[in-house]
Amino acid sequence: MNELRGPHASTGYWLRLSALAYQRALDAALRPLELTTPQFSVLSGAHWLANQGALPTQQGVADFAGSDRMMTSKILQGLVARKLVRRSTSPGDARVRIIDLTEPGRTLVKRAIALARDLDRKLFGPETLLRDSLIDRFGHLLGLAE
Repeated sequence: MNELRGPHASTGYWLRLSALAYQRALDAALRPLELTTPQFSVLSGAHWLANQGALPTQQGVADFAGSDRMMTSKILQGLVARKLVRRSTSPGDARVRIIDLTEPGRTLVKRAIALARDLDRKLFGPETLLRDSLIDRFGHLLGLAE
């Protein structure tokens, strides 16, 4: 076996390249739905939060998607224009924006989630110990591990 040297010996180097390759593959999978990966992240985040009983807010969706507030706001503007989400002001706090998926938005995000799951299975295989280990490591890296 060849000894890895330079950047090839860096886990971070491979993680970065892998993340970029995954994003390209996800963009290609979502293209028929006319969604980008960031749009999917925002839509699926709002969908997940709502299904967990939370009232999705713009900040909550940004936090869930790992995006900053301004980027999330711009993405939401486009999703509102496409009538996939509604954005309203919280009755309790005028600074808080509530995010609500429309029926077309819910239909689209369910299709997109199915495509993303198919891609995960294609790239990473079925649910396995390796997959669980990777999720644990990534969670730890992001400070999400318990």
